[in-house]
Amino acid sequence: MDLTRVTVVGAGLAGSEAAWQLARAGVPVLVREMKPGRRSPAHRSDELAELVCSNSLRSDNPENAIGLLHEELRRLKSLVLEAADLCRVPAGEALAVDRQRFSATVTARMRAHPRIEIEAGELLALPEGPGPAIVATGPLTGDALAEAIARLCGGRLHFYDAIAPIVAADSIDHAIAYRKSRYGKGGGDDYLNLPLEEGEYRAFVKALCEGEKVPPHAFEEPRYFEGCLPIEVMAERGLEVLSHGPMKPVGLEHPATGRRPYAVAQLRAEDEAGTAYNLVGFQTRLTWPEQRRIFRAHLPGLAHAEFLRLGQVHRNTFIEAPKVLAPDLSHQQAPHLFFAGQMTGVEGYVESAACGLMAARSVLDRLSGRPFRPPPPATALGALHRHLTGAAHPPGAPYQPSNVVFALFPPLEGRPRGKEQRKLAYLERARRELTPWL
Repeated sequence: MDLTRVTVVGAGLAGSEAAWQLARAGVPVLVREMKPGRRSPAHRSDELAELVCSNSLRSDNPENAIGLLHEELRRLKSLVLEAADLCRVPAGEALAVDRQRFSATVTARMRAHPRIEIEAGELLALPEGPGPAIVATGPLTGDALAEAIARLCGGRLHFYDAIAPIVAADSIDHAIAYRKSRYGKGGGDDYLNLPLEEGEYRAFVKALCEGEKVPPHAFEEPRYFEGCLPIEVMAERGLEVLSHGPMKPVGLEHPATGRRPYAVAQLRAEDEAGTAYNLVGFQTRLTWPEQRRIFRAHLPGLAHAEFLRLGQVHRNTFIEAPKVLAPDLSHQQAPHLFFAGQMTGVEGYVESAACGLMAARSVLDRLSGRPFRPPPPATALGALHRHLTGAAHPPGAPYQPSNVVFALFPPLEGRPRGKEQRKLAYLERARRELTPWL
């Protein structure tokens, strides 16, 4: 194998995973990371692999597409999944982490690896060839580099992502909040739940709709990722949207009374010690004073809430991957450049890490002089690859960011009846196809 040093631009989830996989294979890596010299408005830490939004990596059940991706990444010795497992906090069926410990763990592993060199400082231009480079700067890329990428890729697309508030645990009224996971999953009591009666819920929805929002700039078009809509946008879509979405009370009957509330606001632990809780699904672009006012006034148990972080919205940019990237994720016009992570149009922490892993394996194929070996299409990794190459979408359909979902997988043969049977069929087929590829 050619042991040319590979440059990885960006040390978020995709960049860290890519650098780790290359170093594990014996390839020296130079990681260029703009922090600590410069942070984006959404960043708060100088550590690598910072979790900007939620602390949840979503369902860990392999019968779900994201849980299947977790399983596949574990089998591929993913740094991100290994760190997540080490830093796990109770979250029912979900894989949630202590975000500070998680980033510190990834940072320590990266800095300790003898084949990884980390150079701080913002990169203002794309790396020149001929040596390979992986661009994994994420949706919050600095302006100069973002413009360079836009020139290379014929412009960029964008959407808006949102962050949910975090409250101090000791400021929650535990006489009102009760512990329970939906249907008793996980430890059975991994979440705190704030119950709302019908009148309280309707008043909350009204307050969300009437609350003052951070106005978009004149040049901004309010396009949101459907999987992470601001809570007030959901409220504006209809009175009962929240009660059938993030505030759904199903499976959350009060353990003392057995009674199901009309709606529930769930809180998930942010750290292992349980000192802070994230308002699940409450990402918002309400102004900060309005967030404090509305959540304290209308969410039972939060009357005296201390907010450790308030919600906000930030712009995410991505390239039209199927048009500009080759199947191995290298740029068609600049083949020494590989792209990975959310910038390519995958959405989610784990999907970003998976994309970084795929880019690293592509570079390894290139350095070894062998043809690119894509992941099998019926695996979760293969489904993401199908999304990135356009194979999972109808011809002419607009390219939009996507989480890993079974809709990206090839159709099942025989069409098993029932949702659970279909999930099992996807799982069994993926496991069969992944083993020979590994």
